[in-house]
Amino acid sequence: MASPETFTVGWICPLLDEYEAACAMLDEDLEGPEAADKGDGNTYTFGRISKHNVVIACLPHGRYGTNAATRVAKDMMRSFPQLRFLLLVGTAGGAPTQDRDIRLGDVVVSVPTHSSGGVVQYDYGKHAEVFHVTSQLNAPPTVLLGALPEVSRRHNYPKRFKGMDEHLQAFNSNPRFQKPQEDRLFLPTVRHQGGKDCAECNMNGLVQRPPRTTGRAVNVFYGNVASGNSIVMDAEKRDSFARSPRIDAICFETEAAGLMNDFPCMVIRGISNYADAHKNDEWRCYAAATAAAYAKELLCVVRPVKAASSAMNTMSC
Repeated sequence: MASPETFTVGWICPLLDEYEAACAMLDEDLEGPEAADKGDGNTYTFGRISKHNVVIACLPHGRYGTNAATRVAKDMMRSFPQLRFLLLVGTAGGAPTQDRDIRLGDVVVSVPTHSSGGVVQYDYGKHAEVFHVTSQLNAPPTVLLGALPEVSRRHNYPKRFKGMDEHLQAFNSNPRFQKPQEDRLFLPTVRHQGGKDCAECNMNGLVQRPPRTTGRAVNVFYGNVASGNSIVMDAEKRDSFARSPRIDAICFETEAAGLMNDFPCMVIRGISNYADAHKNDEWRCYAAATAAAYAKELLCVVRPVKAASSAMNTMSC
């Protein structure tokens, strides 16, 4: 039975499918502490990825957003005092632009840019339907940013480094996590009609995109993640935020703003929709799998350290 002090990586998932994908990435299941810390309402899965002992938690059923994420992270940090960093891994709505050919199943990673530390907190105005930037949040810890060049190098040579392709094989036996066939991006002016399958939508309004020719399973984008108080489902507003030079958001989600200023954390999101009115859950499981596969590859690159020098509360990362 492993003691709390032996776990050095925390992995948080907002949704059940994302939690299932995270657990599938474990190289070995571990038996964690027998008793929970007083006041810790989380339920954990324990395991090893590469040379790291990892503790995984999911937000409580029916609880979403920044407040729920903060509570889970605080309880995890208190129960496992040697955590070096947290990974917030899940799905998000992508923001493709003319210069950024992001597609469903791709992965977005929060990194510092000219305008922010990698996560921008916004408020989707209740009365005036516009976005308001409320804060620029802290960047991920150096130990994770320092690993990204090597992760990128491996990703750019898929024939030499199997990486994410190999990690995704963990889902081969689960049909829910297989890659869907249709990836449809509608022009912002095309309104959603009918049910979730978009069968009644105007197919003449689809954006024409050539097939990708790379040998990679997915593409990875690095930059700003927009984190706010509500889900974005409007293509025109999505584009206004994505094209703003000050914001330049690659994707939209609802938890990261609750973590970045209080914990050393990196956000990893698989793109499951285009943050428009055509949003559905068809790609959610596959996007959860690609985000989890990237997180595992990151941990395969990050070097372990002795637990005695890795306590989160020292902020040594």
